[in-house]
Amino acid sequence: MKALDRKLLRDLRLMWSQAITIALVVGSGVAGFITCFSAYDALSWSRDLYYADARFADVFATLKRAPLSLERQLETIPGAAHVQTSLSHIVPITIPNVADPIVGRLIGLDVRLPQRLNIVNLRSGRMVAPHHNGAIETLVSEGFALARQLKPGDRINALINGKREDLLIVGIALSPEYIFAGMGGSPDQQGFGVFWLDRRALAAAYNMDGAFNQVAVRLGPGATEGPVIDQLNRMLEPYGGISAHGRDLQMSHMILNSEIKEQRVLGTVLPSIFLAVAGFLLNVVLSRQIATQREQIAALKALGYDNRAIGLHYLKLVLVIVVVGVAIGLGLGAALGHWFVGIYADVFRFPELRYRLDPALIWAAVGVAMAAAVLATLNAIRATVKLSPADAMRPPSPGVYKPMLIERLGLRHWFSPAVRMILRTMERRPLRTTLTVFGVAVAMAIVITGAFWRDAIALLMDTQFNQVLRGDVSIALLEATPARVQHEIAKLPHVSAVEGARSVPVRLVHANHAWRGAVQGKAAQPELHRIVDLGHQVFTPPRDGLLLTDRLAERLRVRPGDTLRLEFLEGRREVVHLTVAGTVAEMMGMNAYIERNALNRLLREGDMVNQITVAVDRGYEPALLNRIKELPRVAAAVSKSVMARNIEEITARNVLVFSAILTGFATIIAIGVVYNNARIALAERAWELASLRVLGFTRGEVSAFLLGELAIEIVLALPLGMIFGYFLASVIVTMIETDEFYFPFVIQPATYAFAALCVLAAGAMSALIVRRRVDTLDLVGVLKTRE
Repeated sequence: MKALDRKLLRDLRLMWSQAITIALVVGSGVAGFITCFSAYDALSWSRDLYYADARFADVFATLKRAPLSLERQLETIPGAAHVQTSLSHIVPITIPNVADPIVGRLIGLDVRLPQRLNIVNLRSGRMVAPHHNGAIETLVSEGFALARQLKPGDRINALINGKREDLLIVGIALSPEYIFAGMGGSPDQQGFGVFWLDRRALAAAYNMDGAFNQVAVRLGPGATEGPVIDQLNRMLEPYGGISAHGRDLQMSHMILNSEIKEQRVLGTVLPSIFLAVAGFLLNVVLSRQIATQREQIAALKALGYDNRAIGLHYLKLVLVIVVVGVAIGLGLGAALGHWFVGIYADVFRFPELRYRLDPALIWAAVGVAMAAAVLATLNAIRATVKLSPADAMRPPSPGVYKPMLIERLGLRHWFSPAVRMILRTMERRPLRTTLTVFGVAVAMAIVITGAFWRDAIALLMDTQFNQVLRGDVSIALLEATPARVQHEIAKLPHVSAVEGARSVPVRLVHANHAWRGAVQGKAAQPELHRIVDLGHQVFTPPRDGLLLTDRLAERLRVRPGDTLRLEFLEGRREVVHLTVAGTVAEMMGMNAYIERNALNRLLREGDMVNQITVAVDRGYEPALLNRIKELPRVAAAVSKSVMARNIEEITARNVLVFSAILTGFATIIAIGVVYNNARIALAERAWELASLRVLGFTRGEVSAFLLGELAIEIVLALPLGMIFGYFLASVIVTMIETDEFYFPFVIQPATYAFAALCVLAAGAMSALIVRRRVDTLDLVGVLKTRE
């Protein structure tokens, strides 16, 4: 072994604790990078593979009713390679011994023909057989089956076209259309299920023999979806076609892509911070190492070692620490990534959600970590190379000393001698003090970034389920119905209030910008289902215009006072022009609101509703839901409390896991910054501290000189960390924002307090370790050392 390599091992042995803390910080950055990007890779890779195998469609459309003969005409649309039609209906589902309301989507499968698009994957059991007397055979979506512990052979009940039908589960299945299966985008797998029936059985139940109400189109090579969507809308318009759209508005695809985007953002932002802190620590430690080895460097150069050999020696020291950190990060990142994918498997249903650690991802992590370390320590290594033997033999030039700021301000008498000594040391090393404060502040910011999600989700749940939806049960009707149905609902036992609304599919146009969605007709003064912005301000629907969500207004490039062209996509297909009355910043979706009576007048219809929100006396909600299930015009009834409970079960666990991981990483950073700076300060001031001990100062008093500096730096870092945390969380929220969903940005005081406690605990741990070293200081050995 070469002499320089033996020196390298000796240096690492002497500074092993510092090397380990820096390696852990590097490992945290690499682990965060591997965790997020391997989860991102697993989701996107599994998605693309499944979409290709199951021939996932590119364009989707819903309509009222069209004859099967139209399917051949749809196949002639330029750019359409394959067209598949089907039947689909929303129905209430009843499971024996389950009181919770459940909504099911029934989809007709033509078992006589091979599936061409959106191929249903059978996970267990068998395919449905043609309808016979007795129960209708069905497949059930895997997520719902697992959530409700259903298996082949079980029976459930569905209200199909006003008639109770028994459904016999014969298989568990998956579909690329429902990788994420939730009602309205909520991750409620207990309250929503997908059921595939024989198409002829479903057609017979709804009197739709020889007809369809769903269309899926797969594009040909080189085709774009825009012209296909336009042609599809024109051809389906006479049949009540509502809105053709691409994958970007398909609910499952939209939610899945949003999660993939979030992982990409987190995998970019957070590891960059970790590696920046690791680079700072490496620079500080290596600079100190070189400063204490000036005589050794001079001797090496005098013995004939050239600049390249000495520079390479210190570069090896850095790379050994980084390699250990990368190894830790790769192992931890792979384990966390695999765990994350397991969590995603409970929400996103693939035939196989395969985790893989792409070699390209490993090389990227190694390359980024190595590059960050080399760049951070390049100046220190260059200074070593430039150092001549004669200069190295001489001690460093003494610093230029002058009165402190507090002395120049005449505040000297305000502070004790011990405090003045601490402040003098900090002021004479402003760069190191600043970087230490910055590093601790970054650690606190990361804790805030991990913990604020709990605050945001709490606000989201409170806004949606307490401020917006104040009723207890939401009812969706099969079609628009005269508003007197509200009185029928109000007469049911224990109903305290009823509020009707109407949702109508529309196309909004402004100049070259257009949006397809639904306009919501609300009561003049909504009380059970209100319009509430991010600041909890309540809005009322306008009578002579539209109230748009801010994201929709931005998409259409309109402001209050501008005029929109509104094309109704049902009924007489009226076309009207309305003024934008205002905008509202909502969390969920892009919406357009108008007063319900005004909406019905525009449609030239009587007072009609297709949505009803009901307030129920406490404790009687299950009884009301059972009554509502029997009403023939009800498509679905959803309990607010049950939906909120099911959502919280999923989000609470995921947020807790994510917050715990980031808190752990942040604690490592805080310990790494505080401990390394304490060790460096101890090495630099060992002669002073030993002198004080010889002069009669106690161990506690001597430790106070050293640890007091760290305490002040941590105290200074706390408010800065709060500011950093605020802006870091704000940046992440902005980067993951989508047109359909705005994640609320809020940080509660308790979150700041939690982050401060984590940093203080990390600082206390570091202080205890350093205090032990002060207590065991070799006074004779230190005082013999030439300063």
